[in-house]
Amino acid sequence: MRVLVIGGTRFVGYQLVWRLLAGGHRVTILNRGTIPDPFGDRIERLIADRTTPDFARKLTRRRFDAVVDFAAFTGDDARAVVRVLGDGRVGHYVFISSGQVYLVRDHCPRPARESDYTGSMMAKPNDPADHWDWLYGVRKREAEDVLTDAFSTSGFPATRLRIPMVNGERDHHRRIESYLWRILDGGPVLLPDGGTRPMRHVYSGDVVRCIGALLGNRASFGEAYNLSQDEDVTLAELVAMLAGLVGAPARPVPVSATALRDAGLKPIDISPFSDAWMSHLDSTKARRELGFTHQPVATYMDKIVTSFLAHPPLNAPENYRHRETERQLAAQD
Repeated sequence: MRVLVIGGTRFVGYQLVWRLLAGGHRVTILNRGTIPDPFGDRIERLIADRTTPDFARKLTRRRFDAVVDFAAFTGDDARAVVRVLGDGRVGHYVFISSGQVYLVRDHCPRPARESDYTGSMMAKPNDPADHWDWLYGVRKREAEDVLTDAFSTSGFPATRLRIPMVNGERDHHRRIESYLWRILDGGPVLLPDGGTRPMRHVYSGDVVRCIGALLGNRASFGEAYNLSQDEDVTLAELVAMLAGLVGAPARPVPVSATALRDAGLKPIDISPFSDAWMSHLDSTKARRELGFTHQPVATYMDKIVTSFLAHPPLNAPENYRHRETERQLAAQD
């Protein structure tokens, strides 16, 4: 199968390229060429900024059996895809969307199902700190709506995959790693507002496996699917799990958002999983129609921790610079 991956040099896209190559597929990646990749002569590279005419020029007269797009973020991005790859020049287009498309709904249910996509939209948030996340969800919805319309009017073969926060090896956001550094230094791990909110994320390896199996599945054309783990896990439970995996004592300390604000911090500044804009999805439809399965949280966390310990990074995550303030807050408790 000839597969074009738009993006493909970071995290999930990077892992997908390796999986496709291992499966014997002919892989082309298209991106701006700003991040080196290790694929050597195994792949074809197209260098283009998708927001410029270069996108169309690079893909003119090209045809692919499948395209997986990690880098479409707006309605204009989706319209360009339909315009450039329409007329039968792509056998299957897979759009990587986000659970954030639900969070910009009024009264978003938790967990959200695909049927919860429709409904009234929240107004633009008054707090500037929320604007980027709101806009991200709104624009992802615009892209999805373009693809839905293109399927309805011309049969454009698009499948939309909505994913929540992704955990895995090589996460350039270093989310799980942020907690591991704090556990391993023996100090307190602050849990904003107690860390009791249920979370439902997804493992990168299971996303990649699902995408690989999905390519060419005509029954999925025009459909949207949530991909997520099955279990609800709180931050407090996750920190205890990670501490057990590294064999270190956990020192969780609940802290209020008010105390953090008084110290000049937001919860997300010291705890990546304390983001209010964190979707919570139900993947029943994907399990039923795609055969999607997700390994237990403890299983995939063990893989992430093992990789971290085998290849420890030289430098702490950026958010570790707040560590002394965290210690001071814990001491006041």
